[in-house]
Amino acid sequence: MSYVAPVKDMKFVIKELAGLNTLNQLPGCEDATEDTVDAILEENAKFCGDVLAPLNWSGDVEHSVRHADGSVTTPKGFKEAFKQFGEGGWQGLHHPVDFGGQGLPKLVATTGIEMINSANLSFALCPLLSDGAIEAILLTGTEQQRATYLPNMVSAKWTGTMNLTEPQAGSDLSLVRSRAVPQPDASYRISGQKIFITWGEHDMAENLVHLVLARTPTAPAGVKGISLFICPKFLVNPDGSLGKRNDVFCASIEHKLGIKASPTAVLVFGDGKGEVGVGADGTAGAVGYLVGEENRGLEYMFIMMNAARFAVGMQGVAVAERAYQKAVSFARDRVQGRAVEGSAAAVTIIHHPDVRRMLMTMRALTEAARATGYIAAAASDAAHHHPDAAVRADNQAFYEYLVPIVKGFSTEMSLEVASLGVQVHGGMGFIEETGAAQYYRDARILTIYEGTTAIQANDLVGRKTARDGGKTAKAIIAQVRSTEAELAASNHADLKVICDQLGRASKALEDAVEFVAGSAKSDIRAVYAGSVPYLMLAGVVIGGWNMARAALVAQAKIAAGTEAEKRDPFYAAKIKTARFYADHILTRAGGLRASIVGGAEGVLALSEEQF
Repeated sequence: MSYVAPVKDMKFVIKELAGLNTLNQLPGCEDATEDTVDAILEENAKFCGDVLAPLNWSGDVEHSVRHADGSVTTPKGFKEAFKQFGEGGWQGLHHPVDFGGQGLPKLVATTGIEMINSANLSFALCPLLSDGAIEAILLTGTEQQRATYLPNMVSAKWTGTMNLTEPQAGSDLSLVRSRAVPQPDASYRISGQKIFITWGEHDMAENLVHLVLARTPTAPAGVKGISLFICPKFLVNPDGSLGKRNDVFCASIEHKLGIKASPTAVLVFGDGKGEVGVGADGTAGAVGYLVGEENRGLEYMFIMMNAARFAVGMQGVAVAERAYQKAVSFARDRVQGRAVEGSAAAVTIIHHPDVRRMLMTMRALTEAARATGYIAAAASDAAHHHPDAAVRADNQAFYEYLVPIVKGFSTEMSLEVASLGVQVHGGMGFIEETGAAQYYRDARILTIYEGTTAIQANDLVGRKTARDGGKTAKAIIAQVRSTEAELAASNHADLKVICDQLGRASKALEDAVEFVAGSAKSDIRAVYAGSVPYLMLAGVVIGGWNMARAALVAQAKIAAGTEAEKRDPFYAAKIKTARFYADHILTRAGGLRASIVGGAEGVLALSEEQF
């Protein structure tokens, strides 16, 4: 089975929950009309389903291959697909028109992020890193740097990478050792080694634009001494043509559990293999150009990291959707066992109640995480485009609170969903040829790269909750309570149940916020011992809130919509999925609350020697 983008659910979420028709009234968002967005979704769905999805399995089997000269060949069909991707304008969907993009809101681009990652996660990582590099150069680069690099990156003729990690410097970037020596012509010579560089070398683009963290000779120690540099694979001549081969080469690519078609490179800067020779002062190294000011590199790199963290969260939604579709298809076809109520012949396994429970869990978690991601994207758009400064600030705070949840909860969710997908397949799921295992393997990296779940949770606790005394979290809870009031006013049986469960869950989140905000100074280890449960609790509740909002809209369509809406099974299914989420997912909130508020003792009880 290939991939069919859930376009109807995407349209429902962006219009009914994320407020497309409010968003497209804002300055700079006017082009995102319903008709335009519908056309974009339909066309992107075709490209992802027809071109990218068929390469997902073959790319996993074939892998990317490094050759003796340091070049890397991608799996069959990838290069041609990437050319179509660029020609279709998909890289530039939300990037500025001034550099060849379409200038559409982040909300619209988020649907594209989900689709491309569902279709082919390994392929999608290349434009994901380019998006971050484009944002970093756009916001911190010079006018000349923007003119030199952005048009070709936005068109996907060139791609971008993010070079942070070194063998001794993973999450702790204060340990970065790569050096950047200034030259008389204002360039720098960069030397060192970077590891885990996603799409760090490949054959799909004419040039690769590496953004590299390194230290100048006079830099202070720690993270305050890190600067950011542009280091292209090929230098760019004044007329825009490609010049000499720079001294940055791929030493190896990693052999990974998943995302096997994506080349994860070890890059060596300044190994003497390029065409650029040594600097005017005799210093060897790759030619690099400072971005912004010296010693502010980590600050600038966070632009890329924050963009990537949101996108990785949407990768979680994407993999979950693909695993769900695969499991449903298998469950409809696989004949095994008699119906529990009795049947003369064996039935397809979708008839079995526990298979239904697994499929509903997959469906409900995916839909909830999708809605959370889309409303976060809409908040980001409002934070950038709304004419009222106070509204912009509120939306920015809302978006920043949601980013670690989108990244952390959605990726953890994808692991659960992909694992259930294997379980639905039974023994067949453990066999690679059925395809279910690939989603499980691919999903495993999502909770790790671009900041582990614990790093996201620490961010949510420290910067997003404790720092403002829980103000933003409490404002979100107030919105949840407003939805509870709407649910309570309904006579619909399912909505009543959703209301009750959402009320209990929101109270659990409120208690957790009070604990985090109130104890961060007095018992910080206890607070951080429950950081990941706090992130998961926030994800469960905010997802449940969005499912409840969806159920209210669906019930209104059934009760007072057009005749077509009243008969559309989509809306009835939306209500029942929200009811399942309330009964089976929101009920997790109480246990998570207990772990946060009273669970630190068990976490911290043993001494180091007792482990």
